Amino acid sequence: MTQETPSIALPSRVVLLLGAMIGLGPLSIDMYLPSFPTIEREFGSASGSLQLTLATYFVGLALGQAFYGPISDRFGRKPPLYFGLTLFVLAAIGCALSTSVAELATFRLLQGLGGCAAMVVTMAIIRDCATGAAAARLFSRLILVMGIAPIVAPLLGGWVLTQFGWRALFLLLATGGTLALIGMHFLLKETRNPAHVVPLSVPSVLRSYGQLLTDRSFVGYALVGGMAITGMFAYIAGSPFVLIEIYGVKAQNFGWFFGANAAGFILGSQINGRLVGRFGSTRVLHRAVVIPAVAGVALAALAFSGWLPLPLLSIGFFAYVGSLGFINPNSMASALASQGHRAGTAAALSGSVQFVFATIVGVTMSVWHDGTAWPLACVMAVCGVSTLVAERVLTTPFRAPVAARH
Repeated sequence: MTQETPSIALPSRVVLLLGAMIGLGPLSIDMYLPSFPTIEREFGSASGSLQLTLATYFVGLALGQAFYGPISDRFGRKPPLYFGLTLFVLAAIGCALSTSVAELATFRLLQGLGGCAAMVVTMAIIRDCATGAAAARLFSRLILVMGIAPIVAPLLGGWVLTQFGWRALFLLLATGGTLALIGMHFLLKETRNPAHVVPLSVPSVLRSYGQLLTDRSFVGYALVGGMAITGMFAYIAGSPFVLIEIYGVKAQNFGWFFGANAAGFILGSQINGRLVGRFGSTRVLHRAVVIPAVAGVALAALAFSGWLPLPLLSIGFFAYVGSLGFINPNSMASALASQGHRAGTAAALSGSVQFVFATIVGVTMSVWHDGTAWPLACVMAVCGVSTLVAERVLTTPFRAPVAARH
């Protein structure tokens, strides 16, 4: 399909806004991680039960994206943001008022349903404005902004937890969502091409999803990104228990470990922004997928042996999460490259794939506890190897054989 040449420029303030909006997703996950043991004690629930609230949040993210994608292709990028961000704010307030794990899990489901609007629409906006290596560089710039959230969130979460209690964390998220809603209203202009209005009906939506699912290039790159980031979700769900309960890291210090890995993610994305202009996004991706596979297998082997000291665990986490700075922008740019006419739907399906896997991982990490790091390391290894296999098997025909200069 012949693609139009994008002509919409995104000012730095808009990139900052988009990064902040999409950063609400990781912020909503990472900021309350240090509070897991505290909330479990207050609710009188079993150890590891709070991971169920991660699973329901991922369910909301997966289901909501399937809804927002076609809506944004039909009505534009801004209308879904108004609804989604408002729902996010109201659900965050509900989380703050929860009195049980079940209530918190329910409001987290609603928060995921609202927050995923920003994730879908932001990806579609990038595709509206750029493609190929240019899109990969723009995604890398976006990661520079949104990557601050995983660094700041656990540190901020630990401080807020000790000073004001865990409920204040969700009130802070509600405030952030309100600010994002205001910024979106005043700063963001419509980017959807009027020529690409997609009819909105159940048959047309199902037809679009069916066409995407039979597009080998799209499915291949979506799975590469999806499996890689699922390993990171396993790390997000399992690392509080592993680091705090097994290795004795204090809740207020957990953020330093988490933030270091997020810094690796940002560093990788910025190096990636330079590399894709020289080698092309698919060639960089081809090399990068080796890293999570090796890191995951190494962690699993050491955990299985019973000898996994904290320094080696930290190195494995850093290598896996840092590699996503290369994998995430390049897999997304490649998956959306030929989907300009249905960018919202394609972004939605790609995101839904990720969070279906994340939901499975969240449930797995919630019920699989043996008092060691083995369950987390094993899941990360499976995700890392699956990422490598998906890239090698499904995307080979679409990989650029020579450096792509733009």
